[in-house]
Amino acid sequence: MPTHAILVWDLPTRLFHWLLAGAVTGAVITAKIGGNAMLWHGRLGLLIIGLLGFRLVWGLLGSHTARFARFVRGPAAIRAYLRGQWQGIGHNPLGALSVLAMLLVLGAQAASGLVANDDIAFNGPLYTAVSKEISDALTGWHRRGEWAVFGLVGLHLAAVLFYTLVKKEPLVRPMITGRKPVARPRPTPPQSGGALGLVLALAAAGALVWLANGGLLPPPPPPATLDTPAW
Repeated sequence: MPTHAILVWDLPTRLFHWLLAGAVTGAVITAKIGGNAMLWHGRLGLLIIGLLGFRLVWGLLGSHTARFARFVRGPAAIRAYLRGQWQGIGHNPLGALSVLAMLLVLGAQAASGLVANDDIAFNGPLYTAVSKEISDALTGWHRRGEWAVFGLVGLHLAAVLFYTLVKKEPLVRPMITGRKPVARPRPTPPQSGGALGLVLALAAAGALVWLANGGLLPPPPPPATLDTPAW
């Protein structure tokens, strides 16, 4: 059947995808290095929180292939997809579950990291907002949560390989160029999210990073001054 290329992923969605992939990779690497690299681990965690905040708002106000209301479907849509009866562009019904799982797991992982500590030199930016007992408990969950992240990333990469090699459906190139070959008849092209939606999503990301970095916490007390002898 003849095909033609159509814009599927808008630029904000593509930038979010690759920035998130880079931030998660960097966060894992810096956590394994430890030491002074934990400073960058914390910064990357804040970046991940900002990106997730952006995606949540963009999922409401962005282009229609990025909107949750368009690609998050119920069991009937999943059954239709498994029977080969689903047609559409963007995320398929199974891919939608992967997106939701990734957002939830990364959100929980980043949130727990905000109050985590290593009992040596690193504390999350909201460490002082909770008790030491709560911080220690969430630190444990943060360390265990990396395995959930590894599992989801592994499933994601396996799905990309399956669709690319077995189903001959390109997934990587459209997430770079935004365009994907589709069969005729020509589907409705994605509708832009508009400048207002982009501004609101960026504002939400910035506000979330500010809050996550302790924007509402009282400033730390000034360092104690030493009394200088008069002689």
